Amino acid sequence: MTKTSIALGALAFALFASPAAAQSAKRAMTPQDLITLKRVGAPAVSPDGKWVVWQQTDTDPASYKRSTGLWRVAAKGGSPERIADLADAGENSPAFSPDGTRLYFLSDKAGKDQIWTLDLSAPGAAPVQASDFKTDVAGFLLSPNGQRVLVWGDVGRDCPTLGCDKSGDTSQPGPGSGRHFKDGAGFVRHWDQWETPGNYSRGFAFSLGADGKVVGEAIASLDGPEGKLTGDTPTKPSGGAEELAWAADSNSVFFVARQADRSEPLSTDTNIWHAMLDGKPPHSPTLANKGSDTLPAPSPDGKWLAWAAMARAGYEADRLVVQVMNLETHEKRALTANWDRSVGSIAWTPDSKALIVTAEDVLDNPVFRIDLASGTPTRLKLAPKGLSEGHLVNVTPLKDGSLVFTRDAIANPAEVYVAAPGKPARALSHANDATFAAFNPVTSTRFSFAGANGDTVWGQIHKPAGAAGKLPVLLFVHGGPQGTYNDGWSFRWNPRTFAAQGYAVLSVDFHGSTGYGQAFTDAIRSDWGGKPLEDLQKGLAAAVAKDPALDGDRACALGASYGGYMMNWIEGKWADRFKCLVQHDGVFDARAMAYETEELWFDEWEHGGHPYYEAPDAFEKWNPVNHVDKWKTPMLVITSEKDFRIPYTQGLAAFTALQRRQVPSELLVFPDENHWVLKAKNSLQWHQTVMSWLDRWLRPAK
Repeated sequence: MTKTSIALGALAFALFASPAAAQSAKRAMTPQDLITLKRVGAPAVSPDGKWVVWQQTDTDPASYKRSTGLWRVAAKGGSPERIADLADAGENSPAFSPDGTRLYFLSDKAGKDQIWTLDLSAPGAAPVQASDFKTDVAGFLLSPNGQRVLVWGDVGRDCPTLGCDKSGDTSQPGPGSGRHFKDGAGFVRHWDQWETPGNYSRGFAFSLGADGKVVGEAIASLDGPEGKLTGDTPTKPSGGAEELAWAADSNSVFFVARQADRSEPLSTDTNIWHAMLDGKPPHSPTLANKGSDTLPAPSPDGKWLAWAAMARAGYEADRLVVQVMNLETHEKRALTANWDRSVGSIAWTPDSKALIVTAEDVLDNPVFRIDLASGTPTRLKLAPKGLSEGHLVNVTPLKDGSLVFTRDAIANPAEVYVAAPGKPARALSHANDATFAAFNPVTSTRFSFAGANGDTVWGQIHKPAGAAGKLPVLLFVHGGPQGTYNDGWSFRWNPRTFAAQGYAVLSVDFHGSTGYGQAFTDAIRSDWGGKPLEDLQKGLAAAVAKDPALDGDRACALGASYGGYMMNWIEGKWADRFKCLVQHDGVFDARAMAYETEELWFDEWEHGGHPYYEAPDAFEKWNPVNHVDKWKTPMLVITSEKDFRIPYTQGLAAFTALQRRQVPSELLVFPDENHWVLKAKNSLQWHQTVMSWLDRWLRPAK
């Protein structure tokens, strides 16, 4: 990174959901508001570009029950309408048929998730069930010619279709309830569930009838006969439809999978596979690369395959470089080898001459156009008039050059937008406009400063607009650690919600953060408690010096995952600075973590690439447990029993250390959450507990 002197006040803007919000400031946004906001999902666009449909999740403010439905609006604008509404059921994952006459979606109306279809050519038609598999459909993709459908879900490896009488589970032989994992099992548990040996997420191709329903037996399974490839597609825990794609001729499918064996917990080696649907095993053009290959995207003209690849094995946050392969000659090239950004999504323009990608860039997640011939990326200016670029995802290029996408920002959750070539984006959905019109505005200021090694480090300050007097400070520390607190919305760690309660919320994108080039991201490896802590210390000092409204003497720090680790590290290394800490799912003991976590590649890479027993000093150098004798800052510890990434025993151990040292502390344990707190009532309890803790130390009763 370029060394620079402190440069503060780079950009400031008000967080208004709409002009109406500025004119109608009435009350502070609350955690209850956050939890019950409408959640807009990825849009589907009709082939003629005239209609846009999206999934929307609503939360009942009394029961907190969540339900999903589909909404449609004309691409030229208008009032959205609810469509394909099935009583006492949810609808999600919309997709138009290639001829635009049908809308397909998933619903649990039949008691399990199945494909349904709505005939758009027949006014007043009701949705009908299009599939009836023995197991849940996790997702589907329609073929370009509309004659086939690809579906996937969890089934036994020897099952010839989507759903068999036996799941394939070999871990419970009986007669007791014990799980028995044999030598070489690989993952025993992953993310938030115990593994089911013999059962995988698998894809199958089926034919569609004239009535839009699935007909006959499976044409083929993607993974082919047993023995060639055994693994999950999409990959677990977070893979989705972006990891599968039909070829342009509808006769084959590209998909992502990683071999499931004893090495899987150590491997990031996902590959692009090509299945011809002829019953033969799939083949892979990416086996030579031992890093991750993902996001397969065949061109509409059938000539090219694009995908994103990481070069380094075992590193889950390496730079994702766009690769392209000529499908006739099999010649490959790294299209964005000279671009120091990591792509997050790939889509082709309809003419197959360029790629539309997203990538983090400083504090935004903008859209770029990459010319196929030259590989040159051009950042597109898509920000709605008067607003920041924010976080743009779910991008669909249209034939007229327009782009449909969702945009969110710290100011507001996702809404659907359309942008004509060379023009600012305009909103198509307005799911939360009326709600935000009732909230007091919050302001956000971006700033930069000279951090560790003199490198430029960026941060943001969020505070209630027009606040009088000094504000207590909350230092948010992001997880990852290769992540960012960019200008994006979060339903978990939401700066606006905390700022609305009368706090100044500060975030710093320390060394290790993404969106600043790969060298900056790599800088945290083997240095968890080094440069990142220095950046946080300098960032807090710079923010207090910049903004006189920040009361640096009244500050608490909060973080989850790596941010939770940093809370434990601060306890022993910066304990005098804060009135309190909030530690969520943070590593307390690096030695225990090395043997308890499930994705071993992450923990070993971050500490130099070796298991603990080969290089214990690399782990112990930054191990919070070694500094418990200095702990004295009051801490709230939060953990969840279904978190297998950083097991809840790490949180229990931290709380025990605090109690043993008689440091004021509290423990909040969720028995039904994973690494994140996702359920509505649990989220409300999380917010109430955290804010009560902050108020206790930053705004004590007089």
